[in-house]
Amino acid sequence: MTIPPRPASRPDKVSLLRYLRLFRRDILSAQPERLYRARMAEFRTPFFRSFLINQPDLVRLVLNERPMDFPKSSRISEGLRPLLGESVFLTNGAQWQRQRRIIDPAFEGGRLRETFPAMLAAGQAAVERLQAAPGRFEAEAFSSHVAADVIFRTLFSIPITHEVAARVFSAFRAYQRLQPILNLGAFIPLPRWVPRFHRPGVRRRAREIRSLIEALTAERMRAIAAGTAPDDLATKIMTQADPETGERFDTAEMVDQVAIFFLAGHETSASALAWALYLLAAFPEAQERVLEEVSGLPENPYFSDISRLNFTRNVFRETLRLYPPVPMLVRQATKCEQFRDRQVPPGSQIVVSPWHMHRHRRMWERPDAFDPDRFATENGKACLREAYLPFSAGPRVCTGAGFAMVEGPLLLALLVRAFRFLPVEGRVPVPEAHLTVRSRDGIWLEAHPRQGRAGKGGGQEGGCPSLP
Repeated sequence: MTIPPRPASRPDKVSLLRYLRLFRRDILSAQPERLYRARMAEFRTPFFRSFLINQPDLVRLVLNERPMDFPKSSRISEGLRPLLGESVFLTNGAQWQRQRRIIDPAFEGGRLRETFPAMLAAGQAAVERLQAAPGRFEAEAFSSHVAADVIFRTLFSIPITHEVAARVFSAFRAYQRLQPILNLGAFIPLPRWVPRFHRPGVRRRAREIRSLIEALTAERMRAIAAGTAPDDLATKIMTQADPETGERFDTAEMVDQVAIFFLAGHETSASALAWALYLLAAFPEAQERVLEEVSGLPENPYFSDISRLNFTRNVFRETLRLYPPVPMLVRQATKCEQFRDRQVPPGSQIVVSPWHMHRHRRMWERPDAFDPDRFATENGKACLREAYLPFSAGPRVCTGAGFAMVEGPLLLALLVRAFRFLPVEGRVPVPEAHLTVRSRDGIWLEAHPRQGRAGKGGGQEGGCPSLP
């Protein structure tokens, strides 16, 4: 069975102009092959120096031990500011700390249990939509719809069919393909008043999305004041006071945060779900093992049932290893550092790359193989600790990591119980990076409804061929 290939790597040495063109088109294919075995690499431009680090102790230093010395790079914000404003994804220092103190309590373990019925309803609605039109379908469009439905149901207690939710989803689909991870302003230092070279339509789509989110947020503020607001994530976050100052988010601040919840919670989940469905289609033995595991679930699973889905969770975990939705994390050195034998001057860009660490030749056994069982091995356990960061790590770890690790296995369980997924001949997806890791020409699958309630499968564990 043909497995999605990694993007073709560029030669080790190219001109700066060639590199900028490759980077703008696709961040993954702009990188040389040697990064899959390098512990560290340096890249120089006339304007800044960049250091990609794959060495676990250096990654721990940057993300876990001294995160305040390595804040989010301001260069990243150049492309995302029109949509995300001053969201927690872009801020640093005291502003970021205040935002996390308000946001984090909404995603604690007990709160996840409360959001589970909304997740389940979104998943069941997705099954019904696919049952109404089985056969060939494009998995990224499908997964985007499912993930958006989860976000709107858990955040605002409205389904994707709600008029405003549907309009946000439609506008975001257009925005996603227009906006690269970095734009030209990330490479060339520019005064704030100079235009940021956004692609045509990016600012217009961002304004449209923010206007719709603002309407939802203002309406919720009024409901909170009237005592009629549902007890969902939006209400929890809007009513949560900073334990240090007693302040709450106002409407403008909440618009910024909802924008990143939608980007992070919808876009990343959609990417992971689509790739997971493809890998199950490509490896029918793994799909049968998921079916066997989920066939014992009740028709309407409970939150506690998710803990029983060990293999299904490992399929999702392995998908996040092979196709981490956010392929690179960029920080900035605030003082002179020494990494290995290199001097790292202040202002240098420090790149932590889940994409390269997750497939690193020196760390993972068979790094390009799809093997959900690897996490039970000594190498897999060690790499989970040292070289696995689909949600980042340290104080800036994704707030929604626990949310995602419930949502992903649940959606896979509901879908595999209802359908047998097959790949489409001749349509092998090639990953590339937009806002997240997506496929160049979509992910095409066939969905065949299973007859009646899914029974126990008899599949045997198969081999683990490599991804080219």
